[in-house]
This record gives sequence, structure tokens and C-alpha cells, in this order.
Amino acid sequence: MYQPYPGGSQVPETAPPATAPTSVTRAVQAMYVGAAASLIGIIITVLDRHAIRTALANNNHKLTASQLNTDYHAALGVAIVGGLIGVGLWIWMAFMCKAGRSWARIVSTVFFGIETLELAVGSARTGSGGAVRIYGIVIWLIGLVAVIFLWQRPSTQFFKGGAPQ
Repeated sequence: MYQPYPGGSQVPETAPPATAPTSVTRAVQAMYVGAAASLIGIIITVLDRHAIRTALANNNHKLTASQLNTDYHAALGVAIVGGLIGVGLWIWMAFMCKAGRSWARIVSTVFFGIETLELAVGSARTGSGGAVRIYGIVIWLIGLVAVIFLWQRPSTQFFKGGAPQ
């Protein structure tokens, strides 16, 4: 009688490391700080919403009161929704990186590249206030810290170490 080799029909699974290395843990912590900073940015935007109306009025002298009001609400809505999306992306990337998903490290780096471009374009614009620029730089620095930690050698070994994709 033929006996199959024990476990011969199954593909051996590689188990992810029990815990993430310190570099990944610090990257995840930086991402949580980024989410908190983005949430604070939303709150500041709502509290300083009249600056949006003032900027719209100063840059568009030909708008009627109704058009200005519509543009103001649209800009405020975009800022809030965009900020909430940013918070969600920070948290999502933190969870996925902590889980060892190698694609999350790459996507996080792409998001950092997009933020870099946004900061460069925003700095070139003359309408951005000093607080907006400082806030953009703070968010960029948080992303830089996270990306540096994500690409350290222990992190690379963690992401290549058989963590589920």
C-alpha cells in the first residue's frame, strides 16, 4: 500500500516573525503621529475657516457674494474631506506595515513622494500662508521619519521574512 510522504501535498508556509523590529515599530509610531497631526490640521482649518473666505475674496475680486459663499463651502469641504482621507491613509499604512505587508512599505514611500511634490508646488505658490507652509513641512518631516525607518535593514528583513502578502 502506498503512503504519501507526510506533508508532501502541502506547501510549507513561512511564518511571519513574531514581532516587528524596532525600526518598523518606530515607523508605525511615526505614522500614528502623522495621523494625529493631520487630524489637528483639520481642526485648525475649521477653526481658521474665515481665512479661506478672505483668501478667496482677495484672489477673486469679481465673485458675487453667492459665488464667494459657494466657493468657500466647497473649499472648506474639500479641505475637511482631504484631511480625513489623509488621516485614514496614515492609519491604514501603519496597520499594514505593522502586519508585515511589503506592498505597504512601497505605497507609503509613494505617498511620501506625492507629499514631497505637494510641498514643493505649495511652496512655489504665493497664496500659501506661513502657517500652512510650516504645517506642510511638519507633515513632510513625519513622513520622512517613517520612510527612513521603513527602509532600514531590519525592516527590509521583516518585510522579506515571509510575512503574509
